[in-house]
Amino acid sequence: MKKIFIIALAAAGLTATTSCSDWLKDDTPGQTKIDDFFKDGSETAAGKVVTACYSPLQWEFKAGENSTYFPEWFIGDVASDDALKGGQTVHSDMAVAYDIENFKTNADNDLLLNYYRVQYIGVGRCNFAITNLPKMSGDSISTDTRARFIGEAQALRAFYYFRLARVFGGVPKIDFVVNSSDKWKQKRASAEDIFNFVKQDLEAAIPALPLKSQLSDEQAGHITKGAAEALLARVCLYTHDYAGAKKWAGEVINSGEYKLFPDYHDNFRLETENGEESVFQIQYMDDDTSDYGDGNYGGYGYSRGSFTQILVRSRSALISPNTTGWGFNKPTQDLYDEFEPNDPRREATILNPSDDDIQVPTDEIYLGDRYCTLKTTWYEYDKSTGKYTFPKLSHASRGPLNSNVIRYSDVLLMYAEACCELGELAPAVNALNQVRARVGLPAFPYTTTIQGKTVTYNNNQDDLRDAIRHERRVEFGMEGQRWFDLCRWNGTKGRWGNMKQVFDAYKAKETPEARAEMDDFVEGKNELFPIPTKELELNPVEQNPGY
Repeated sequence: MKKIFIIALAAAGLTATTSCSDWLKDDTPGQTKIDDFFKDGSETAAGKVVTACYSPLQWEFKAGENSTYFPEWFIGDVASDDALKGGQTVHSDMAVAYDIENFKTNADNDLLLNYYRVQYIGVGRCNFAITNLPKMSGDSISTDTRARFIGEAQALRAFYYFRLARVFGGVPKIDFVVNSSDKWKQKRASAEDIFNFVKQDLEAAIPALPLKSQLSDEQAGHITKGAAEALLARVCLYTHDYAGAKKWAGEVINSGEYKLFPDYHDNFRLETENGEESVFQIQYMDDDTSDYGDGNYGGYGYSRGSFTQILVRSRSALISPNTTGWGFNKPTQDLYDEFEPNDPRREATILNPSDDDIQVPTDEIYLGDRYCTLKTTWYEYDKSTGKYTFPKLSHASRGPLNSNVIRYSDVLLMYAEACCELGELAPAVNALNQVRARVGLPAFPYTTTIQGKTVTYNNNQDDLRDAIRHERRVEFGMEGQRWFDLCRWNGTKGRWGNMKQVFDAYKAKETPEARAEMDDFVEGKNELFPIPTKELELNPVEQNPGY
């Protein structure tokens, strides 16, 4: 994926075979009709159509009207108890993220609008591929390659819809090409229908997808059988289908295609991305080309680099002298205190600058929070000294580091969680302890210190459930997973099983400055975000409760 440029259908010279006006009789010179393209097209051309399905995964910024940054961690981290918004100022710098942070979100939030639209752009491109690739003859593309391309598009469509359903609940289900105005307005499907559709797409895709070991270097980042199975396990956990989650996570484990990095840091280094622990990553590359428009920093599809690196790096030149950042996504004290003593993942997740490191406290300290995030900054780590350095970005706003979607440790912990909920404690403990052993922590059952208190996890289902949930928080801290874990645990037994209680307790522990900005979590409302107003104007559907 790093070697394949973003394309649009227009760039491929494609035009629809129908027109809304009878007087348009002549074909536009230099363009190819869609049916002719797929009838006569080559395997290379088909590959470009599938590559276009991946491109919206990369998009993190929209320029012009409704301009904003919208990487998913603004929801997964900032909405949760793991992070505060950060930035230069509390209210004006990414005000849309401030609202998300403090349960003040309304339906006019441009971050949510752009996030919503990009997922549907991805869905539309996947629908185009799934509809048209079967038209290609065996003379131009092999049967296996065509099936693999269709499987990739199905798995990506599932991923886009999974993202939508986790954030907004039920949404319109579009599984066809929208090529006329009478197809535009669609009813809102239920969340259950969307999750079932996601499962169906993934199950249909898996047989045609290759193993990771079968990919060439140029194909790194493409959806594999293991990636689709791991995503299906995640969907099953989200819907409390624990037998399904166990099955699909078990398929990944038993494939032998993945293993844990001995060094936890290797999950977040440029040199080791797409490595042995990576199940699925969103691909980025160094991109020092000019932006779309003067000073606009690009927009949908105008960058192959990630904006995340500049968004989350420290604002202090003494900390990040090569390229200072904008200071967003500040880890909370609550997350910091969740780590056990001597857990090396804390130092790989959270940078705790000294007073001497911070040049301008008002720029670096946000609502009393001095911590900086590390994993997504693109860092270099010297194990002998424990020091971090941050390479210079070749562009003022973008970096090359991939974004982790699913790591093998996630597969192990999903498997552990599913087995635990099924009452199968022995395999759950085995999977959990593999993750703990990698970072040198004692095996379950164990006694430790969490949140400043002595905690003993005994060998029973309730304690194992809480131990797995604790492990997820510290293993994936600042990787955009926390909010979604809290959502799917809501209404279940065990620690963090009630979102209202979680956020009331978290608010009580925050700094006075942070508490002064936070609204209370409202049950029955804040578990989901509102369908954007501009989308309701285009396609009137029922809004989520409370908005």
